[in-house]
Amino acid sequence: MSAHTDARFAAKVYGQRLERAVELMRAAHLDALLITPGPDLRYLIGSAAESFERLTCLVIPADGATPSVVIPKLELASLGDSAAGELGLQVLDWVDGVDPYQLVRSILHAGSRIAVADAMPALHLIPLAESTTGLPASATPVLRESRMIKDEAEIDALRRAGAAIDRVHARMGEFLRAGRTEAEVAADITAAIIAEGHTEAAFVIVGSGPHGADPHHEVSDRVVEQGDVVVIDIGGPVEPGYYSDSTRTYVLGTPSPEIVEKLAVLEAAQAAAVAAVRPGVTAESIDAAARTVLADAGLGDAFIHRTGHGIGLSVHEEPYIVAGNDLVLEPGMAFSIEPGIYFRGRWGARIEDIVVVAENGVESMNNRPHGLTVL
Repeated sequence: MSAHTDARFAAKVYGQRLERAVELMRAAHLDALLITPGPDLRYLIGSAAESFERLTCLVIPADGATPSVVIPKLELASLGDSAAGELGLQVLDWVDGVDPYQLVRSILHAGSRIAVADAMPALHLIPLAESTTGLPASATPVLRESRMIKDEAEIDALRRAGAAIDRVHARMGEFLRAGRTEAEVAADITAAIIAEGHTEAAFVIVGSGPHGADPHHEVSDRVVEQGDVVVIDIGGPVEPGYYSDSTRTYVLGTPSPEIVEKLAVLEAAQAAAVAAVRPGVTAESIDAAARTVLADAGLGDAFIHRTGHGIGLSVHEEPYIVAGNDLVLEPGMAFSIEPGIYFRGRWGARIEDIVVVAENGVESMNNRPHGLTVL
């Protein structure tokens, strides 16, 4: 497969997504979607273009007219790896001195009700709102259903991402040793994430000893010590932009009976949540499955965050696996299951897999051992 096709799916995939966006837009009584660079643009046309002070914007009319891409002439090359050409999109390039917001307005009918991508910067949102009629709506309600339910090509990308990050965790004995700083360990992990097939290391958390009790600790110059419990939470994208995200907990040397006991409960909680995943259940019921196991063991107060988040072209997206979310799970939904326990000033632990709702249950994208790994 060439680098060109590695960077995105077949053009017909994006054509179907644009058609579905038009259907959903009409159902929402909107006249146009305005999508600037970000996950929505990559989802709809396969473009990984970046957002700059000069406007790039995909305009999708609800009346069935051909979508247009308004783009600075000097950024035209960024469309080369997208499906814009094969889809026959109208490309309206502009140069400095031209008002691109009026160019967008010229495509729209007077009084059009528009929705914009959540990732649109205020730098562009405000001029677009001023040059159109009324306050724009969010495009998320229109696109959320399509982006939440992954097709087989997307699920395969998530499988490849999961296998790639599993290979990094399998090498942790090379990196995580007493006497090294968290930053030194993280540098080696970052290189391994790329070596094992990701395009970048999006995040690397090395939480050793008391730092493991902070769920969003990243790295520091703390020296990893013998006896430390260490939380390693890592991930990044594989082409065409789908993310891995996996956490395992390690201990350097012989763990205490307390650590062994509490980690066994955490492992059981994570397994219970995974086992609860199937079509027809609610997102909050998965959160409850993990939380109940921990609460029954007296560890409920140590679990201080939601059980999971959706994943795909963004590391965090819908659906969110959290109390109060009564969304009914459907086949193709992908999300993390990552309960954790945290003891401030002492240590913490988390176990995380990415799973996909299957027709008859659940498929895990991560397959490394879940229990406490002694190094």
